[in-house]
Amino acid sequence: MSAPQLSGQPILVLKESATRTDGRDAQRANVSAARVLGELVRSSLGPKGMDKMLVDSFGDVTITNDGATILKEMEIEHPAAKMMVEVAKTQDQEVGDGTTTAVILASELLGKAQSLIEKDVHPSVIVEGFSTAFEMATTYLDKIAIKIRSNDKTMLRKIAEVALATKLVGEQRKLLASIVVDAVLTVAEVKSGKYVVDIEDVKIEKKAGGSVSDTRLIKGLVIDKEVVHTRMRRRIDDAGIALIIKPLEIEKTEFDSKLSIASPEQLEAFIKKEENMLEEMVDRLHKIGANVLMCQRGIDDTAQHFLAKRGILAIRRVKTSDMEHLAKATGGKVITGVSHLESTDLGHAKLVEERKIGDDKMIFIEGCKNPKAVTMFIRGGTERIINEAERGIHDAICVVRDVVQEPKIVAGGGAPEAEVAKRLREYARKISGRSQLAILSFSDALESIPMALAENAGLDPVDILVDLRSKHDKGQIWAGIDSLKGKVRDISQIGVYEPMSVKRQAIASSTEAATMILKIDEMIAVGSEGGPTPPKPPEEGVDEEDS
Repeated sequence: MSAPQLSGQPILVLKESATRTDGRDAQRANVSAARVLGELVRSSLGPKGMDKMLVDSFGDVTITNDGATILKEMEIEHPAAKMMVEVAKTQDQEVGDGTTTAVILASELLGKAQSLIEKDVHPSVIVEGFSTAFEMATTYLDKIAIKIRSNDKTMLRKIAEVALATKLVGEQRKLLASIVVDAVLTVAEVKSGKYVVDIEDVKIEKKAGGSVSDTRLIKGLVIDKEVVHTRMRRRIDDAGIALIIKPLEIEKTEFDSKLSIASPEQLEAFIKKEENMLEEMVDRLHKIGANVLMCQRGIDDTAQHFLAKRGILAIRRVKTSDMEHLAKATGGKVITGVSHLESTDLGHAKLVEERKIGDDKMIFIEGCKNPKAVTMFIRGGTERIINEAERGIHDAICVVRDVVQEPKIVAGGGAPEAEVAKRLREYARKISGRSQLAILSFSDALESIPMALAENAGLDPVDILVDLRSKHDKGQIWAGIDSLKGKVRDISQIGVYEPMSVKRQAIASSTEAATMILKIDEMIAVGSEGGPTPPKPPEEGVDEEDS
C-alpha cells in the first residue's frame, strides 16, 4: 500500500502485509457480504420454507431450517457477515425465535441503504432515518398488539403451534404445543405481580427410538444415569430423596500420613472401623426416611453394599445442573454431607424408577407435588430427527415464555410488518429532508418478510404485495400471507399468532446491525505477524550448502 511522504522518505504506518479498503468500496463489500447471508436463509422462512443440509469438517450432517443453527454451523470468514451471525445469536438469546426474520430484515435494510448511497445520500443521514423509523415502528407495534392473559392456555397453545409449524416436527405440533405450554406454566413463578419463567427449569432429555408422538412431559426429572449396585431396588414408591454433594466414602486426610500395622488383627480392626463409619452414614440416611440417594460425587463399594441392604436406591456422579433441578422438582435441599442432613431436607416424589430406554438405562423421578423443574423427554426415529425436534421445541418453549412474561401478541403471516410499513409511509410523508427517503426505505424493507413468505409458498410476490397493501389501506390490520391457502387474508381468523416481543426484538437487532455496518467507511486487514520469511527446505537430492 502507498505510504505518506515526509521529506521524500516514505513513512510506514501499517505493516506492508496490511490491506486497506475505504469509501464506497468498503461499504459495498460489507453490504454484499451481509446480503449473501440474508439471501441464504430467506428460502427457509415460513411454513413452506425449505431446509438446509449442513456438513461439517468431520462429515456430520445437520438438516434444519432454523436460522440461528444454520448460521452457527457455517464457518463465516467475512467480518461484516460475522455481524449478521451476531444478529441471529442475539435474537436467539433474547427471545428464542425470529432469527431468520431478523437476518432477512438486516439484509434488506442494507440493500435499501446501498441504493440510497448510490444516489449520494450520506450514510449518517440514512442511519438517522433508520433510527427514527425503528422508534416509530416499535410504537406502532405496541399500539396494534393484542393483550391476553399470561395463563391463557388456548392462546399459548396456538402460539406454540405456530413456532412448531415451520419445523420438521410440524405434523405433531398440536401434541408438542400442549406439552410445551404445560411445561412452561408449571415452572412459571409470580414475582412482584408478574410471571417469571426460567427456561433452564424445563430440562430437555432426548433418546432415539419410537416416534416424535412418544414425546412426553415428566412432572419431575429424567436423569441419564443408572442404579449403582446390582442388588439395589429398581423402583421406589413414595420416595424420600437425599441430595448430597460430598462423596459417600471415608475422606482422605489433607496431608501425608503413615499407619503402622503390626498384625493381621490390627488390619482387620482398621478395615472394620471404616466399614462401621460407612454403615453409620447409611443408617443415618435410613433413620431420617431417605430411600433414594442422589450423590454428586462417588459412592464407596462398601457403602453401596449397605445401601442395598437397607433398601436405598442410589445414583452417583449426578451433574450439578441435575442436582439443582432435583431440588426444584422435589422440594429438597442440596446438602454438603450426610452428617448435616435432616428429614426436612429430603425431597419427595411418588415414584423413582430405573427404566431401560433402547440400549440405555435412565432414572425417572415422577409425581412431584409442586415441581418447579420439569423434563421434556423427546423421542424420535433417528438422532437427526430428535435433534431437529429439540430445536423446534426450544423455540416453542421460548415463545410461550415470552408471552407469559409479556402477554402481548400479534398475528403472523407478515401482517404486522405490512401494517407497520404502511404507517411508516404515512409518517414519512409528514417530514421533509433526506431522512424521509431512509424511512421509506425502512418501510420497504419491512415488507420483505411477507414477500419472502409469498415467494416460499410459490406465489407471485408482486401480485401479493399489491393485494396486501390494498387490504391494509382499507384498515384490515391483520391481513397477511396464508401460505397454506396461497392468498392474502385476515390471519387472526385462522389463529396464527406470534409474540409481540419477538417482532420487536427482530426489528431492533436488524436495525442495530444495519446501522453499525453502514457507519463503516474503511476496512483495514492486518496481515500475518511480521518477521523474516522462513527459508524454503532444500530440494530433494540437492546439498543445502551447494544450493
